[in-house]
Amino acid sequence: MKQIIVLAAWLVSIVAVAQDRNENNNPLAAIPLQKLILAEARINQLYVEDVDEDKLVEDAIRGMLNQLDPHSAYTPAKEVKALTEPLEGNFEGIGVQYNMVEDTLVVIQPVSGGPSEKVGIIAGDRIITVNDTSIAGQKLTTDDIKRKLRGPKGSKVRLGVMRQGVKGLNTFIVTRDTIPVYSIDAKYMIDETTGYIRINNFGAKTHEEFKSAVRMLQDHGMQDMVLDLQGNGGGYLEAAVRISNEFLEKGDLIVFTEGRIMPRQNFLADGNGVFRKGRVVVLIDSYTASASEIVSGAIQDHDRGLVIGRRSFGKGLVQRAINMPDGSMIRLTTAHYYSPSGRCIQKPYVKGKGDDYNKDMLERLNSGELTNPDSIHFADSLKFKTLKNQRTVYGGGGIMPDVYVTLDTAQYTRFHRELLAKSCIPQACLKFIDKNRKKLLKQYSTFDSFNQNYEITQELMDMLLDNAKKAKVEYNDSILEKSLPMLKLQMKALLARDLWEMNEYYQISNGSNNIYLKGIATIKRDDYEDLLSK
Repeated sequence: MKQIIVLAAWLVSIVAVAQDRNENNNPLAAIPLQKLILAEARINQLYVEDVDEDKLVEDAIRGMLNQLDPHSAYTPAKEVKALTEPLEGNFEGIGVQYNMVEDTLVVIQPVSGGPSEKVGIIAGDRIITVNDTSIAGQKLTTDDIKRKLRGPKGSKVRLGVMRQGVKGLNTFIVTRDTIPVYSIDAKYMIDETTGYIRINNFGAKTHEEFKSAVRMLQDHGMQDMVLDLQGNGGGYLEAAVRISNEFLEKGDLIVFTEGRIMPRQNFLADGNGVFRKGRVVVLIDSYTASASEIVSGAIQDHDRGLVIGRRSFGKGLVQRAINMPDGSMIRLTTAHYYSPSGRCIQKPYVKGKGDDYNKDMLERLNSGELTNPDSIHFADSLKFKTLKNQRTVYGGGGIMPDVYVTLDTAQYTRFHRELLAKSCIPQACLKFIDKNRKKLLKQYSTFDSFNQNYEITQELMDMLLDNAKKAKVEYNDSILEKSLPMLKLQMKALLARDLWEMNEYYQISNGSNNIYLKGIATIKRDDYEDLLSK
């Protein structure tokens, strides 16, 4: 009941503000809010059965937001931390990457310099108990594991660990600490002059990570850059603006926002960027969204680089976080993003029709857009011009690439897709690494040696096919043979990830990414500069 009283007080305060802003100070302006408060109170007092007040209020809030755009949403208090954590750049815990192998938590890698590594926990260790309570064989969910391992900085947790070659259960006392969450998955040199950076989201520390990555690659000879934003769902506007700034000249418009009560706000480059010269290609796909589209649109509209891939998602809504008294949060849309040429990034939607909006990707596939760029047609009203070379670019939602790469629906066989859906591939790789980690690291002391010389063994293939049998994934010799090239590439990438980091994973897996391969081909073209003027 206390929560409802606090909420009612909060609503009443809003009513007061609304009345103050009403030119005639007309109390009738408060009636909708008063109705809402009265309805909840009467339901709670008079309904024939007991009601859950918290759920009643949450459902009412969701009902209101559902009548707005598809991205205005309510998040319960218990989910707020999980929602914001990836963007904040850190969390507090023991610092391990892990996976579950046959209901046992296996450490993939301890975070470098983190609390677990400091006490001696190594890759391959099995965490059997937490504070003397068994977690092995308990079929715990991911959230259950997080609750047991994470905790306030400075708090201690007692871990019971089994290690291959060591008898019995070893005890480690780990003092929890702040663990970084990185936005950059990979940064490496493709060749002597071309660098690659992949950003997975735009968080509080993405900009400093990005600048560090650029400087490191420049020290290794980077003159041109492949910026990979595939699958990047976005994040903070400020992070997108700062990263765009690194490519543009002083005074260049990066993005502007405008809403019903929010006046237009321009975000301009300061001219101090670390990569204002050199060729750039930006890789995008249908799941590149929000802040990623700001960066893509700014680089495209200023003819600073070429965008490669498929039309991006089309999320161009500025959202304000409204914190509620109980720790829950409303994300409310307050304005739209516009690219420098004036394109509204947000794709069309009908208020209250979220289901239709969420079917957009299926519609793109059914319409032929993903597999045949000739099926895409834009009205003249959706044509815009870039700001320097006056190239034609397109509005209507999302960023349309300069070089379109069709979706290869035949790249993965049905057998491969079913193996992925049932986690057969990563589970086989984890089991293989668990058994052969020391042997592999002894034989391949560096990633370059592994990348150049390692071939998937029959032992690993047998593990995979055994998983397929257990998961009832059917296949024959013909489909297996057809699936092998992509299967072996993916498994090699997963082994590299578990032996080293995500950086090494992408160096291998990108070999099958058609957008990545087209990006490299484009940045190396003799007529690259001509493409920027067409």
